[in-house]
Amino acid sequence: MYGSEVATADDSERTAFRKAEKKYKLYYDHNFKSSKKKKQPRAVDLSEVVDFKSIEDSFNRKEDLPPGTLLFPCDFDRPIFCLQSRPGFYFIPGAIGIEEQCHWIRESLTSFPQPPNRTNHNAIYGPINDLFIAARERKILVEEDSSYTDEGSEFNSFVSHVDGPRWKFCKEPGVSSRGNMLKSIPASGLLQKLRWSTLGLQFDWSKRNYNVCLPHNKIPDALCQLAKKMAAPAMPGGEEFRPEAAIVNYFGLGDTLGGHLDDMEADWTKPIVSISLGCKAVFLLGGKSRQDPPVAMFLRSGDVVLMAGEARECFHGVPRIFTDEEKAEINPLELQFSQQNDLCLLEYIRTSRININARFEDTKASIPVGSVDQSNPSSIEAIALSIGAVCEKSPLVDNCVHCHQWEPR
Repeated sequence: MYGSEVATADDSERTAFRKAEKKYKLYYDHNFKSSKKKKQPRAVDLSEVVDFKSIEDSFNRKEDLPPGTLLFPCDFDRPIFCLQSRPGFYFIPGAIGIEEQCHWIRESLTSFPQPPNRTNHNAIYGPINDLFIAARERKILVEEDSSYTDEGSEFNSFVSHVDGPRWKFCKEPGVSSRGNMLKSIPASGLLQKLRWSTLGLQFDWSKRNYNVCLPHNKIPDALCQLAKKMAAPAMPGGEEFRPEAAIVNYFGLGDTLGGHLDDMEADWTKPIVSISLGCKAVFLLGGKSRQDPPVAMFLRSGDVVLMAGEARECFHGVPRIFTDEEKAEINPLELQFSQQNDLCLLEYIRTSRININARFEDTKASIPVGSVDQSNPSSIEAIALSIGAVCEKSPLVDNCVHCHQWEPR
């Protein structure tokens, strides 16, 4: 038996997309005798989830494709599948090899959150340098008194400057200033709470637009080349994909990505290139209305999804990631990260998923918007990030800065 068959009062009011999110979302069974026993995930029926890895295996054996699934004709080095009901959607299973997956996991944790790239932590702590290094070295981020100027302190150079409190990484034991204990948070905790970072043109979540006024670096050339190669099947004839922005989402246990549209870019004929890394997930691809029943499919590490044209108008989201050994399917990654220097990466990826979304944005079409004061903890962004709110309208993971419809975790 999967879940409960008893209809709740609001079942009839939920959209088809919302019902699918509830179906696949992680819930726990609480019917165990001892409170000390580890919570067990509630069983979920995955029989209707499309498995493109299995479809690729069948294709390689010269077997027929499932009804509604098409092979996209092109000279790409791997088979590309489409859904007849979702024009503009392309799925490339296992598009990225294991060594390259490890490279982008490492970059996503060490390089991509580095300033001037912005993360969800900017709202509270300002820009944070070398978060992954600090987490690996078991440091903590400490709020320093504004009057504290002792140059002989043991605080290191990993400093975050914001208007107001200053934050620094230091060694865990005995952190105090003039006898007073200061606010602090372990770097490992901040790493686990990392939910997004933005590369290239920086995205203003409150205005839902790219802010060309914010400092930014160009997207790394290697990522541009990878996105360009992957995007080729979905590009209009003769054109090349030139990504100017990317959003990196980080998922932890129980995190979801609510149903949303990626409608911020001016030109929808260009695809969004979505690269999956880490634990397996369920991806929902709906229609142009939340009332349209979505198609559920598995996303594994190394899979690439392209969404262009009409597919850009489709609601989509991630209601579930799998972190248990059987369903996560990350054994090849675990073997690659088995060296002593990679143990922090191994510990992270065993319970996490990373998604890199490369986007084409015409700089001329970007509207310079005023940046939000994210150093002000009373701002709507800071409040949402601090309570870990969830909203199905938000494109963010695990929090919402777009509206007041919060659902505490």
